[in-house]
Amino acid sequence: MKLKKLAQLIAVMGAVAPAAMPLVAQAQTDTSMHRVEITGSSIKRIAKEGALPVEIISRKQIEDQGIVTAEQLIATLNINGNGSDNLASNADVTSGAQRGNNGASSANLRGQGSDSTLVLLNGRRVATHGMKGSAVDLNSIPMAAVERVEVLKDGASAVYGTDAIGGVINFILRKNYKGLEAQAFTDVAEASGGEIGRASLTGGWGDLDTQGWNVLATLSHSENKALRGNQRDFVNTFQPNRGVSVDTRGTPSGNIFATTLAPTLLSRTGTGPTLPGSSVAYNGISLLDLPGGAGCDSIDGMGAYDEKLWDTPGAAYGCAWDTGRAAVLQQPVKNTNALGRATFRIGEHELFAEGVASRVEVSKRFSPNQISPSASTFGPSSFYPSTGAAYNDVYNALVKNFPGISANYGLPIAYRWRCMECGNREITTETKASRVLVGADGPLTLFGNRYDYRVGLSRAYSESESLLGTGYNYTVALRDVLGSGIVNPFLLPGQTQSQAAIDAIRATSAAGVVMYGGKTTLTQFDAALSGEIFKLPAGAVMMALGTDLRREEYKFNGDLRAVSARPAILNAPFDDVNALPKVSRDIKAVYAEMLVPVTQALELTFAIRRDDYTGFGATTNPKVSFRYQPIPQLMFRGSYNEGFRAPSFNQLFNGVTESQYVGKDLADPATCPSGRVDTAVAGCQAVNPVVLTGGKNTLGPETAKQASLGVVFEPAGGFSANADLWEIRKENTIDSFNAVTMIANYSLFQDQFIRDAAGNLTEIDQRWLNAGERITRGLEVGARMTGKFSIGSIWGIGIDGSRLLEKKSRATKNAEFGESEIGRFLYTGDLGLKWKHSAYVTYKYGNWSGMLQNIFRSGYTDQVLPGVASGRIKPSEYNSKVDDYSIFHLTANYTGFKNLTLTAGIKNILDEDPPFAITYDSNTGAGSSWEPRVADPRGRSFTMMATYKFF
Repeated sequence: MKLKKLAQLIAVMGAVAPAAMPLVAQAQTDTSMHRVEITGSSIKRIAKEGALPVEIISRKQIEDQGIVTAEQLIATLNINGNGSDNLASNADVTSGAQRGNNGASSANLRGQGSDSTLVLLNGRRVATHGMKGSAVDLNSIPMAAVERVEVLKDGASAVYGTDAIGGVINFILRKNYKGLEAQAFTDVAEASGGEIGRASLTGGWGDLDTQGWNVLATLSHSENKALRGNQRDFVNTFQPNRGVSVDTRGTPSGNIFATTLAPTLLSRTGTGPTLPGSSVAYNGISLLDLPGGAGCDSIDGMGAYDEKLWDTPGAAYGCAWDTGRAAVLQQPVKNTNALGRATFRIGEHELFAEGVASRVEVSKRFSPNQISPSASTFGPSSFYPSTGAAYNDVYNALVKNFPGISANYGLPIAYRWRCMECGNREITTETKASRVLVGADGPLTLFGNRYDYRVGLSRAYSESESLLGTGYNYTVALRDVLGSGIVNPFLLPGQTQSQAAIDAIRATSAAGVVMYGGKTTLTQFDAALSGEIFKLPAGAVMMALGTDLRREEYKFNGDLRAVSARPAILNAPFDDVNALPKVSRDIKAVYAEMLVPVTQALELTFAIRRDDYTGFGATTNPKVSFRYQPIPQLMFRGSYNEGFRAPSFNQLFNGVTESQYVGKDLADPATCPSGRVDTAVAGCQAVNPVVLTGGKNTLGPETAKQASLGVVFEPAGGFSANADLWEIRKENTIDSFNAVTMIANYSLFQDQFIRDAAGNLTEIDQRWLNAGERITRGLEVGARMTGKFSIGSIWGIGIDGSRLLEKKSRATKNAEFGESEIGRFLYTGDLGLKWKHSAYVTYKYGNWSGMLQNIFRSGYTDQVLPGVASGRIKPSEYNSKVDDYSIFHLTANYTGFKNLTLTAGIKNILDEDPPFAITYDSNTGAGSSWEPRVADPRGRSFTMMATYKFF
């Protein structure tokens, strides 16, 4: 259904409303009932099922699922996209837009991106993550103090402003809590690794209703232990029979290379040797894989390089190493959160002061560094010398198979080697965040009418710093150590480095160097006034007026060392080019919202907001919604709204980063129209251009139009069902397209392919740009039923599902839309799964209650590596479809002990592994055989939570 048709249906619903049956008494205004502000609206009203789909998740529901972090909660939401927004998706080497996103985990509603999802705390904004400054870090949310979470499944730019295109998540904290409560939680996997724990203490004193004041304080600490890839058997990138294998010949026992940097043992010219009677030039040769060798798999983590799968015939005698097993599947996280809130009631007015603070430490760990011949890092002086203890053994093994190299005896050996003695690379990011808020709300009488007001002033910040840990070494110092011959890069099974070699490598460590850091600051003043302005026969017309004044500030520093004392560190992803002194922008907004009861059955809500952005001018975004209930058992709802998102500071001001593309899956589209690597076709060999990424200060805002149409059906008190059809159209989308997409649309991106005088492809410009259009359409459905057994026990069943109907985009306004992105693998961004659901069965009897829950994610079409794509090889067990992912959780709750509540559970009862998926990226060497955007790698685990109330 197209967007215009949705809008027409909304209009039709409104037109037939006057003939509707009277609404039941529950929807009439009852001044004795407490009015509340519901996420998605600024008008205080009686809580009921409204015109906008809002999912409310209670504290008990969160605890019953064994959830202790905001990231865990968001991962269970069907409305949340499957993007690279969680810590598991950023635990390895990253490139492009993902660079510098260390330590952050974000929400991504309806797959619109983390920067198009608004995260609120008690209805107000918090600072975005200090490192990139584009989205809120979920780790900063004080989950131990959360009373409920409201998820608005609709755009809200007309109410909240920019970045509310995908929806809004509002974490609402406890209020007027009295007592002292301690809670402890543990989640232990049946297999080793990945333990999760949290301890919290919450105290509340005073009673707003009887004493006129309340003070609340919460302190919590949680830890997620690391889960390494080699702790789970499903992480295995050496599965050529299924279409995946490792494309890195940086191995613990090195591969020997020919290079143009200097004459070497393997070649004086840079072209590898040939076998007698063969024309294939071999390069990247391992002693283990030569005839009579011990075999690549004789060393843990290594395997034979699959030259057919990667369509690289000259690599037939090479070994590879599984980088996926070295990366953590769950990053270790230490998180401390604190909350303090004081509320005072003076008459009907409430004054409050609130402070929230967090300190989060996250460590990403992945494969040890690879040493490769390079003019800028490891030139001829680092090659293995003829004086090295292993030189003759290497020569003898090579010359036996390649007799033509005998004349090169005495020349140094160039190699590619994995420095295991350097240790796994580690980047530790510490983020400190806080928000201080003062405000007031209550009734106000103006011109004889009573209104509700709300006013607040807040200042929030998030400051991050990334520190190098193990696995990073000073380049020149390490080069000199290697060139001395003391280190043996060609260890055979059972051999180890000498202590002198280990000590020499350790002396080059750069652990402790601050890589970079960033800080975002948000200062906000907001005020709103809402209430009845006049009455119609069907009821009171309600209106809200408000203003929102914000200043957003951001700064990013690069290498903190003195410019004169910055020795190079091997492969440390410094971002000095993106160093940015403090930049800021002011946002001034006014908005209005009106609720009109047209008849007893129909109410319309109109909203409009005007934002004035420094550097972008003003934008006005409207919204209209309706709620139509012709009979008590049936309710229709719908909305139409427009949105706006200004580019982030990074997207505007980042410098240009140059990165060599080293994968083997790109072919020059000018000489290879198919864009697929195929060595048997002239011009279709793999190319390795430099990739340019970064910001552009000429970027404009992206805009959105969206609509929804839904129905809620409740024929009886114990049953209800709902369905909501929605569509989002984004224009002028701010995108950074990957090389594969640009090659597939070469005619549109031809200017971004930079060539030398001879026409050879040298660079691809992937910097941010305002592109064309993206359309996303889906259907969200739900049903639930409750009842009682004769013994007095209560049961319930329910399901909430999300069906993606359309997901497509075009690179420019004049281009054709590309193929559907539903159920199709994409390297980065949102993975469009066709169907997702969560279903549950609950049972409560006396002091006991329990829940069985099912989480389901549909499969999709997998990635295809070059050899399979070109048809040169068909793996024996190849399946282009990734299986569905379905897991079950079981929890039981007991409240029979005085002041003590116990909750025990089993997650992933059937111990389902993530389905096999080809996520390996030959450019970065990241990824393996499972998809972190979809699945949980921990397997079956056991949870226990104990909550004790002292008073």
